[in-house]
Amino acid sequence: MKTLTNETKIALLMGGPGSEREVSLVSGKAVLEALQQEGFTQVTPVVVDAERPAIPEGTELCFNIIHGTYGEDGGLQSYLEELGIPYTGAGSQTSRNCFDKLLSKKAFVAAGVPTPRSETVEHGQMPTIPCPCVIKPPCEGSSVGVEIVHDPAELPAAMGREDRFRGSLLVEEYIKGKELTVAILDGTALPVIHICPRQGFYDYRNKYPSMTGAVGSDYICPADITAEETRAVQEAALAAYRALHVEVYGRVDVLLTDDGKPYVLEINTIPGMTGASLFPKAAKAVGISFGELCRRIAQISLNQPRG
Repeated sequence: MKTLTNETKIALLMGGPGSEREVSLVSGKAVLEALQQEGFTQVTPVVVDAERPAIPEGTELCFNIIHGTYGEDGGLQSYLEELGIPYTGAGSQTSRNCFDKLLSKKAFVAAGVPTPRSETVEHGQMPTIPCPCVIKPPCEGSSVGVEIVHDPAELPAAMGREDRFRGSLLVEEYIKGKELTVAILDGTALPVIHICPRQGFYDYRNKYPSMTGAVGSDYICPADITAEETRAVQEAALAAYRALHVEVYGRVDVLLTDDGKPYVLEINTIPGMTGASLFPKAAKAVGISFGELCRRIAQISLNQPRG
C-alpha cells in the first residue's frame, strides 16, 4: 500500500481544452492553495492546453481538476494509465460512462435508479416526450447547452440551437422539484445540499455568477428536507454511484418532487473544487476541511486499482 506524505510529488492538472476551462483554472488554484496549506511541498501546477500534456518527471500522483472535456470523459485517465501514473478520481471507463449522459441514463435504468423518463433524439428529429421537457447535449458539463422548453411552439428552435453539439441529444421529461446534490466520498454519502437559484434554474450562469454576471444561487446544507426524504435522496444517489461503479469520489445531482420522490439526473466525477464549491460545502458540514478533503481524495486515489 502506497502512503501519501507531504513530500509526495503531485502534478496538479487544470485547464483543459473544453468549455469548462476557466472554471477548472479557478478550482486548480483553490486546490493548489489547499494542498500547500496542508503542508504538501512538492505540488507542481500544470495548465493543460491540449491532449497528452507533459507530466513533470518523477510525478507520483496526478491530481486531476480538469472539468468536462478530456479531464472528465476518460481521455486524460487513459493517457495517465498508459504512462503508469496514479491519478485522482474515477477511472477511464467510469469517466466515459458518467460523462456521456446517454450511457449513464442506460445504466440508471438497468439498475432501477429513479431517473426522469428520456429519449435519444438525432439531429433533425423532434422528441416524442411532450413539453415541458429538458434538452441536453450528452457530453457537456456544468449544464452547458441545457435548455428547459415549456412551450411546444419553441421546441423546433430549441432543438436547432443544439446543432453546435456533435451527435445525439438527450431529451428528458421535466420534473418539478427541489434541486439537490449529494457528494459521495469513497462510497459514503455526505449531507444533502439544497441548491436555490435566485433566478431560473441551476445553469452555467447561476453556477458561476462571478464569471458570468448572473444573480447566482443560495445553498442550504444540510438541505431543508425531512429525515425520510434525506435518506431517500442519499439512497438514490448511492444507487447511481454504484450503478456506474464510480471510484474515489463524485457528486450526484437529484431532483426531489413535492411528494418526496427523488430523480437522479447525473453524476459529476470531477466536481467543482473551490472553497465555495458544493463538494467542499458538504464535507465541511461533517467537519472535513477543504485541505483535509483534498488530502483524502489524494490518499484514496493513490491506491486505487486502474485498468
